[in-house]
Amino acid sequence: MNSPFFCNLTANMKFTELHLNEQLLEAISHMGFVNATPIQQLAIPQVLNNRDLIACAQTGTGKTAAFILPILNKLTGKEDTSIDTLIIVPTRELAVQIEQEIQGLSYFVSVGSKAIYGGGSGKDWDVQKDALKDGTDIIVATPGKLLSHIQQGYVDFSKVKHLVLDEADKMLDMGFADDLLTIISKLPEKRQTLMFSATMPNKIRELAKKILVNPEEITLSISKPAEGVKQSVYLTFDNQKAPLIKQILTERPDYTSIIIFTSSKSKVNEIVTSLRKNGFKAQGVSSNLDQEQREEVLRGFRSKRIRIVVATDVMSRGIDIKEINLVINYDTPFDAEDYVHRVGRTARANTKGEAITLVNEKDMRKLAQIQRLIEAEITQIPMPEELGAGPIFQMSSPQKRKPFNKRPKFKGPRKESPTNS
Repeated sequence: MNSPFFCNLTANMKFTELHLNEQLLEAISHMGFVNATPIQQLAIPQVLNNRDLIACAQTGTGKTAAFILPILNKLTGKEDTSIDTLIIVPTRELAVQIEQEIQGLSYFVSVGSKAIYGGGSGKDWDVQKDALKDGTDIIVATPGKLLSHIQQGYVDFSKVKHLVLDEADKMLDMGFADDLLTIISKLPEKRQTLMFSATMPNKIRELAKKILVNPEEITLSISKPAEGVKQSVYLTFDNQKAPLIKQILTERPDYTSIIIFTSSKSKVNEIVTSLRKNGFKAQGVSSNLDQEQREEVLRGFRSKRIRIVVATDVMSRGIDIKEINLVINYDTPFDAEDYVHRVGRTARANTKGEAITLVNEKDMRKLAQIQRLIEAEITQIPMPEELGAGPIFQMSSPQKRKPFNKRPKFKGPRKESPTNS
């Protein structure tokens, strides 16, 4: 690493020490922020110094502001409306979140922004077209929808000075590699490129070699949940999950914001129906809903009108809701890294949170993979006696995995049989 910023982290570095202009400092103060997070301390000076950057930091560390603040600093006083900055993200939820953060931080700075994503109406397309054709300082876009506009021939990227790829690993996982390279080929070669990723697999480094020039590198807490997350697992058969969740929620009446993740969108409605039958106020979010319906659910969740949201992994990244008390993994995530992103929805910005994962007999190996990735053994909580015994598994250390033994076929809880589980 070439920069002293990589080794001089300060416990309580204030934003006033990062050489940002007065308008931005006023906006930051107005939003109630005083101290910069580690990723902000390390990234902001590099962006201000016009260095290309590849940064790896876990979810919830403040990385959005780490690139938005220095870019807004550079844009202060910009007179024309040409597109200066292109931010590419994997999901429309993340596009909306980032644009909202730009609007908040640019309250005292005259900077325009527009989010470009799919799922809207013809009117939305026209609004996006106007922003791309006439020019807007910052464009935040998903790859597929942006490429659709580019193919129409009216997008002018000739004055782009900054390219940001956020959640780059997720975009590659979703199959956007070719789309990204096509979009990047339309940009000026002379630009500043910033790549942010929660993980750093080889495919990310290969992409970085193609699009970054002599980049600085920041690596913080790769693939580990925030320290404030209390993690635990239950070893459970599938037909025990609904009554177990009922008990978990009943024991935590003071929890006002809860996300339940499932790996299958077909299960979302089943889980929501089961929760409602048990008296819990819940809504589901999946790709089956259109954009407005999804945003309406999220508005209700943010305002605490909706206590529980059941979601697929579309929400595990790119949704910024503060003070989520509890994340429940109804299904063990297929990829160990997805566990980190799901769990990262809670304990954001140095708060506390809880994450509970339900592991059936088929997902034991996934649990072992998660523990190896996070280099920690997750606490196992015994099944409540009234629900019967779960599958047997000798919990192992992250380095050594012991085989698990199957019990005879389980016939269900002793007193009640869950429905719609």
